[in-house]
Amino acid sequence: MTVRFAPTPVAPRLLPLLFAGTLAGCGSEPAPPAAAEPGTHADLVALFEEWREFERPEFRDGIPDYSAAAMAGQQAELPAWRARLDALAPESWPVAEQIDWHLMRAEMNGLDFDHRVRRPWARDPGFYVQIFEAQSDVPAHEGPVMHGFIDLWTYDYPLSEADAAELAERIGTVPGVLAQAKGNLAASNARDLWLGGFRYFRNQAADLIAFGERVGGTSAALDAAVEAAHAATVDFREFLEAEADSKTGPSGIGADNYTWAMRHVHLLPWSWEQIVTIMERELARSHSSMRLEENRNRALPELERIASAEEFDRRLNESVDRYLEFLVREEVQSIEDYMDPALRAVNGTFQPLENPDDLRNFFSEVNYRDPDAFRPHMHHWIELAAMRDAPHLSPVRAVPSLSNIYAFRSEGLATGVEEMFMHLGLLEGSPRSRELTWIMLAQRAARAISGLHLHGGDFDMEEAVAYAMKWTPRGWLTEGALVRGEQSLYLRQPGYGTSYVIGKIQIEQLLAEVAVLEGEDFSVKDFFDRFYAAGVIPITLARWEMTGEKDPVLDLRP
Repeated sequence: MTVRFAPTPVAPRLLPLLFAGTLAGCGSEPAPPAAAEPGTHADLVALFEEWREFERPEFRDGIPDYSAAAMAGQQAELPAWRARLDALAPESWPVAEQIDWHLMRAEMNGLDFDHRVRRPWARDPGFYVQIFEAQSDVPAHEGPVMHGFIDLWTYDYPLSEADAAELAERIGTVPGVLAQAKGNLAASNARDLWLGGFRYFRNQAADLIAFGERVGGTSAALDAAVEAAHAATVDFREFLEAEADSKTGPSGIGADNYTWAMRHVHLLPWSWEQIVTIMERELARSHSSMRLEENRNRALPELERIASAEEFDRRLNESVDRYLEFLVREEVQSIEDYMDPALRAVNGTFQPLENPDDLRNFFSEVNYRDPDAFRPHMHHWIELAAMRDAPHLSPVRAVPSLSNIYAFRSEGLATGVEEMFMHLGLLEGSPRSRELTWIMLAQRAARAISGLHLHGGDFDMEEAVAYAMKWTPRGWLTEGALVRGEQSLYLRQPGYGTSYVIGKIQIEQLLAEVAVLEGEDFSVKDFFDRFYAAGVIPITLARWEMTGEKDPVLDLRP
């Protein structure tokens, strides 16, 4: 039998002038004094393992209990867990061990935030999606997911008899999960989250059909389970559609709650208002930089899109070769054996157009013009391979954090190295490709601003979609449905939409700070190797490990 359960996740103050006063007036109390007899890191690891079991709801007949009574019971126990964590009093521990403590505290704050504010099991139909056909490029799933999810990509095909039996049992829980979901969501009035559920369950229905065709005839039990799950999925989507007109309330969490989540869950020192300002600055910087690049390149021909499957395969593989050669030549980071296969595995396949004047989705428009411009973003897959083949020695950091706490680090790195590596010379010899880097940054800043204003109550969904499309250069963001899907994710997981650009900025600031501290001894390669070695954790924590400077946000308590 193969290993296939996606593990239920068990597993800088940046530049001083920018950070001065950012936490003033936040209304939080300082950390309590250390206990007389502090615990040990081994105690923390043991508590972490217990915590991850507690965070999972109780399962009955394979179905997790997200009922109001069960969730109220879990919420009532949270203060005792926080007290146990505080009692470890880690202030005297080595910094690396204190970082693990803060990471666990952030997870507890995340669950607290879910109970008080987000309540995905009671507000968000998309929470009840179980079937995931493909792997995400981040350490776990993007956005909140229920326990009991089924990652089909973790199984070997053709299925063994044992795997087919296991999948039949697990997929067989879908009807029961969705029956419970109807009751749990009865009081939901979050209109945009409700409407977003249409897309999520259309996708689940399509995935079940495709999976059924792929494994049909493997076993009668699996065939029956897939058929029943598909029928229940279609029924649930029809239930959402029938109830949609009665859903009239907001889906955003408000600026104050957003700020709380950034500071206490994601360990980010900025408020909602500050993040809006930063995103607006990055949007302007990316647009102006793109226009200056265009002026510089005005006599050069436009980049031609890849036009055939043969050209696609050749250029994507050549891009991997150039990228790895670049990392070695420019002394950017250490090279590991898993990097080459990890990158080639996600090259994808050529997608023809019926009309050559049509546009593909946004990132394909970039990739089909120059794969080198988008290649740094594929660093995601190098990191996933590293987590698999060379996991962090700490059990707390070796597994994905809950509540998408990894997002600013994961998405921020993948976005940040696009521009950083452009400056290091990755696109040397192709000046027009530099325009693509600025276009991608503009798109990410625009959609982040839309998401921020959805949470702040300044935009409705259509205003958010229109803003993101307007401010994405060259009209390449043409699919309103795609934008709604992105904004739905950002509503479901506050902070995700900004994580790409805010995380990038945090890494840039950390690099600047380390360079100032180290002076002539600074090395780009050493910086990135040390940064990666810290693990996929909030950048404020990586900064503490790399510089010894503890950000004031880490001393805040709810």
